[in-house]
Amino acid sequence: MPDRRRKTLRRRLTVELRNDFQVSAPVGRVWEYLLDIEQVAPCMPGAELTETVDERTWKGKVTVKLGPLSLAYSGQVAMTERDEDSRRVVFDARGTESRGRGTARATIASELESAGDDGTRVSIVTDLALSGAAAQYGRNMVSDVSRRLTNDFASCLQQRLSAEPAGGAEDAEGAAPSTPRPLAGGRLALWTLWQSILRLLRRIGGSSRTG
Repeated sequence: MPDRRRKTLRRRLTVELRNDFQVSAPVGRVWEYLLDIEQVAPCMPGAELTETVDERTWKGKVTVKLGPLSLAYSGQVAMTERDEDSRRVVFDARGTESRGRGTARATIASELESAGDDGTRVSIVTDLALSGAAAQYGRNMVSDVSRRLTNDFASCLQQRLSAEPAGGAEDAEGAAPSTPRPLAGGRLALWTLWQSILRLLRRIGGSSRTG
């Protein structure tokens, strides 16, 4: 195996990431919606649920484009903690490259709180470990994508929550794309994992420029 490939496979980075977004819906409704992975999945371009193992475990795939490179990951998401009183939920997400040896693992803790009149703020803390080819890309390629992912997910969530009272969850789901698309330039559990990866890559790029 060439030395460069060995170094790529050995590269492993860990980081804690914090992000949040806000939607115009009561905290109770947002909480119930975000816990339903099958309803959230259509807001995750590039992500596809492949199996519901049980009520707390899911399997899926994610395709991410970084420049000329297209990376396909398959993995599993498990709900490890759920506190109804504090509106806190913790997921453990693990993924591996379908055609490589890279891996990604994240512990994702999300908390919801009321924000103004009928508004909800979602705060997320992610402990992420990343290895393989994805770790070599810099911030110029992914900084805009990271910002758009947050906005796109929040917008999609807002749209579906707003549509639900009139048409119900089934109509809201019917409006979602039937075919998952790769993340261009590169959503609660799977999206958070991949958004966190992109933010980590941006930090890596910044470090390499100053080093």
